Amino acid sequence: MQDDPIPSVRFPNGIDVPALGQGTWAMGEDAGDARAEIDSLRAGIDLGMTLIDTAEMYGDGGAEEIVGRAITGRRDEVFIVSKVYPWNASLKGTIEACEHSLERLGTDRIDLYLLHWRGNYPLAETVAGFEMLKASGKISAWGVSNFDTDDMQELLAVPDGANVAANQVLYNLSRRGIEYDLLPWCQSRGIPVMAYSPIEQGHILHNAELIRIAKAYQATPAQLALAFLLKRDGVIVIPKTSNAERVRENRYCVSLDVTDEDWQSLDAAFPPPAKKKPLEML
Repeated sequence: MQDDPIPSVRFPNGIDVPALGQGTWAMGEDAGDARAEIDSLRAGIDLGMTLIDTAEMYGDGGAEEIVGRAITGRRDEVFIVSKVYPWNASLKGTIEACEHSLERLGTDRIDLYLLHWRGNYPLAETVAGFEMLKASGKISAWGVSNFDTDDMQELLAVPDGANVAANQVLYNLSRRGIEYDLLPWCQSRGIPVMAYSPIEQGHILHNAELIRIAKAYQATPAQLALAFLLKRDGVIVIPKTSNAERVRENRYCVSLDVTDEDWQSLDAAFPPPAKKKPLEML
């Protein structure tokens, strides 16, 4: 099954990336786990999951260092996403934070650089920093994370705000609030949505209906939960694991061919939103 191609998502700048990537939250926190973390990321790259998401927040920079070690000699094969803390997101602070991330990653560029969530600095100032980084070649594109629809509308109103390339948000079967307005809003404007915590840190995997349907396809509940997200246009899914075998399992999710009837059963178990909900975060 793993030979089935991973679908791709196109960023506004015309770059295509795999819709199934890899997350790194909680990596780089324990030196004893480093080898397994590096091996899992490399396994994912080998399987075509070449988009790797990280942040200066994760492991206080440790996750970026793990990514840097995992991509040694393979930089041109991967698409690196990292994020700046909101309290570092002044014009000067954004540039300095990016330079520190580049050092930890051991690279001269970040493919997509995100504001991790909204802080006290004006969006126009952060965007100006992003644009300076882009002009200097230190980043290829920039985006945001944890932005709701009104935040996105405000962003597009600031100078160069329309250059936003992605919005990374909490999205999984149990957190479907973005389907009411944010996801359609982004889809209509060609702004990809990155889904973090796509299996709710494992909490949804004990759902009886999810287990029942997954068994019908000789799949795991996690594979079905990931396939649900990949079915959405313009959605990039970034599951995190430090287990190379689990990475391979995740990769198989692209091969699931689920019937409309079973998707409807999953909808009944995890109902889509009937009204606007505040954006959820972890």
